[in-house]
Amino acid sequence: MTKTESTKSRILDAAEQLFAERGFAETSLRTITTRARVNLASVNYHFGSKKSLIQAVFDRFLQDFTKELSLELMTLEQLSSDQLEAEKLLNALIRPLLSLNSRRNNAISIFMRLLGRAYAETQGHLRRYVTDKYGHVLVRFTHLFQKGYPNLTIDQIFWRLHYMLGSMIFTLGGSDALRQISQADFNRDLDVEDVIKEMLPFLAAGMKA
Repeated sequence: MTKTESTKSRILDAAEQLFAERGFAETSLRTITTRARVNLASVNYHFGSKKSLIQAVFDRFLQDFTKELSLELMTLEQLSSDQLEAEKLLNALIRPLLSLNSRRNNAISIFMRLLGRAYAETQGHLRRYVTDKYGHVLVRFTHLFQKGYPNLTIDQIFWRLHYMLGSMIFTLGGSDALRQISQADFNRDLDVEDVIKEMLPFLAAGMKA
């Protein structure tokens, strides 16, 4: 890794942690540069603005996630409508999510908390950016849901997908705390993949209710 790449990575590492912990509005560029141990000029050089930095943080997750998801969708798109059960659709999302953790420690939790922040805070530029760059992959997933459950209206599918995403964000964003509760109350030592396995039947039931 070159010095330039190292500086850029340190900025992104610091930014994603701080945005996840404090939110976008409450995190200043100066706070990010202090944690990353770089000067403000470095942020301006690599990203140009705080909005561009926020987009770059999401890019780092979404590039890997949507690449893996596209491969999963290619397989599902070959199936007939009666083969597209909710469980199969959900697994198409889960495998790309788990691959994030194989690249960076605790990536799933950070990604989910960032998504939660994006929902809770007004970040219109981010929604437009993600829709323009990655929306086509999410549209493919929605079309598969429609194909598998033609009895549902488009707005029902919209809401069910967002209820599903909300459940995933809450559960996986706070998975460390939930795993500690599981250990203390039920003597069950779970990893993130175990938490996801516990969640899938609930999500699938909601999607196809």
